[in-house]
Amino acid sequence: MNVYSIARSQYYRGVDAEPIQANRPFVAGDTHNLDHARANNHLEAKTMQTIIEAVLQAGRSAVDIALYTLLPIMLVMMVLMRFLHGAGVIDRAVRIMEPALSPFGLNGLSVLVMIQISLVSFAAPLPTLTLMEDRGTSNRRLAAALAAVLAMAPANATFPMAAIGVNAGLTVLLSVIGGLVASSCCFYVFGRKLSADPLEPNAIEKRATTKPSILKTIEIGGSEAMLVVLRVIPMLLLSLFVVYSAQSAGVINILKTVLAPLFSFLGLSTDLILPIITKYLAGSTALVGLYTDLDRSGTVSSILTSDSTIGFLLHPFDLPGIAILLSAGPRIARCALPALVSALVGIGIRSALGFVVA
Repeated sequence: MNVYSIARSQYYRGVDAEPIQANRPFVAGDTHNLDHARANNHLEAKTMQTIIEAVLQAGRSAVDIALYTLLPIMLVMMVLMRFLHGAGVIDRAVRIMEPALSPFGLNGLSVLVMIQISLVSFAAPLPTLTLMEDRGTSNRRLAAALAAVLAMAPANATFPMAAIGVNAGLTVLLSVIGGLVASSCCFYVFGRKLSADPLEPNAIEKRATTKPSILKTIEIGGSEAMLVVLRVIPMLLLSLFVVYSAQSAGVINILKTVLAPLFSFLGLSTDLILPIITKYLAGSTALVGLYTDLDRSGTVSSILTSDSTIGFLLHPFDLPGIAILLSAGPRIARCALPALVSALVGIGIRSALGFVVA
């Protein structure tokens, strides 16, 4: 055994291992230790490669969603909101709708939030939530509005799934009920300790209320949309990293195996396992993709399109959805906990009502 071989063997055996003497006879254990060390190094390298690939994939997806999906919606909606605000339309709408929504813990702008998620997409309420924070809406009412959004069905999932057999009209109706239940729970129960006092409008809002020119309004709305989208990327990237890491590590398959006996014991269809895992890890868009694939293969069971199941699955309460909505503003993120708990109550009510009316 030459000096190089001795050094390599000593390295793979560890620095605390007994030195190998040059005149010691070669034993089979030396080869075993060397192979074991090589296997460990290979495993570590493969794990690191998997992590890096997950990070890069999450980064590409996060930037793609932020720039090519959220930014166009945010920019158009935010500029439109600023024009309506400058024309006094929003202030009049708030005065008209506030008396009807106040018992549910909502203000007039909150109805726009509910309309946007029901008729546009899960990302459409972002500009209105941001505007509510800019205008100094109290933390308590901000949390109530967020709870309503988290409990409601987004249009970008509801209407595509109508072609698969989902009752879109009933879904929207139960969605509104669930949203109102969630906002009420947040305002009167889980978020009652939050401040109900309005705050001073921030600097962006003060600039917008000076009735700037058309170009200045576009500039204000566009810059605000860009700021929101930039805040979205880090949280969205982290949530997608969790999803892709779970997929690479086989966590989803493990969950399917572990949950199957539990679902059977509870009398629930095992057909629900994959949609539930897909929804809560990857979001509503991934769920629509899964349903579309199942429909093409002719394996969509009636339980998957039942009103109870749809009430439990169609909402932004998932990793990507929460990450995006909490990026609407720093105060919204700080008020998230009571809103999240209240949203679960609203989702439960939607699912229960769907079971009753079925």
